[in-house]
Order: sequence, then C-alpha cells, then structure tokens
Amino acid sequence: MGDYVRRVIVGVDGSMGSLQALRHAVTEARAHDAAVCAVLAWTPPGGDGADRRGPHANLRKVWKTVAEQRLRLAWDEALGGVPDDLPISLVTVRGRAGKALVELADSDDDLLVVGSGSRGRLRRLVTRSVGRYCLARARCQVLAVPASGLTRQMEHGLLPRALRQRMLTRELLAR
Repeated sequence: MGDYVRRVIVGVDGSMGSLQALRHAVTEARAHDAAVCAVLAWTPPGGDGADRRGPHANLRKVWKTVAEQRLRLAWDEALGGVPDDLPISLVTVRGRAGKALVELADSDDDLLVVGSGSRGRLRRLVTRSVGRYCLARARCQVLAVPASGLTRQMEHGLLPRALRQRMLTRELLAR
C-alpha cells in the first residue's frame, strides 16, 4: 500500500470477517494518516420487493436505526469502540453491500477494505461474495482481508454461524 491513501472505506456487517476487516482498516488508516469510512449496507427484512408491496415509513426508520446500532456494535466488538485518534464516519446505506461499497470508494486515493471470508463450496453457490464483487468492480485499491484461522475453525463446527459469532464475541468481551 505504498500509494497515497486519503480515505479507507471498510465494509462492515458484524460477521467475524468484517470485524477483522475493520481492525485492518484502522491499521491502514493510521499508517496513511487517512480517514475511515465504515459502511454497513442493509436491506429490509424480506427484501426490497416485500417493502415495495407494503411500504411503511415507520418501519423503514426502525430498520435504519437497527443498521446504525449494528454498525456501532461492530466497532465495540472489533476495537472496544470508535477510536478517537482518527477521523471516522459511520455510514449506513440501503442496498446491496458490494454495490454500495464500490460506489462510495470512487476515487484513486481511496482504499477499500473487505473481509474475504472462508465460505464453503455450497455457500459460494448460494450467496454472492461482496469481496469478489468489489475486487472486480472497484476503481481504487482493494484489500481483501482473509479469515483468521480461528474464524475458519469456527465455521466448520456444528453450531449455526450466527450463534457461534455471538458466543465467541461474548466470550472475548468477558475477558
């Protein structure tokens, strides 16, 4: 990352991989004396189609508030809170994560940081990879942060992924 970096944009969804990406983004921002823009993209429960069939302004406000809370919680889980030694912006965007990140990281002096995850074959067939989308379409440098060994081990157990993440997060915060 020898080039000038003005802004480090990082995709956050609360997963183990995105928490690791958030930590890397802060490290890169400190190394380059850059600002951090943490982005959480969200869609309504049931998708945009369900929202179009039965739109409700109050529900949209609630969904946006929940997304903002998830983004703050990710900072707490990854770093114990938002650091005060860097310019930080927290952005929630309604839409698909890959598209939102690529649109925000629109300058040559941006660095886009995404978790690359460690998804199995079946999961790759069923869901799109935000990291791959960004690597293929971004106009700036992209840093794909690989999953840690611990994350890979956790993803191969019998517990559902969301439950494992909550258990691990609580265990780490208790220390």
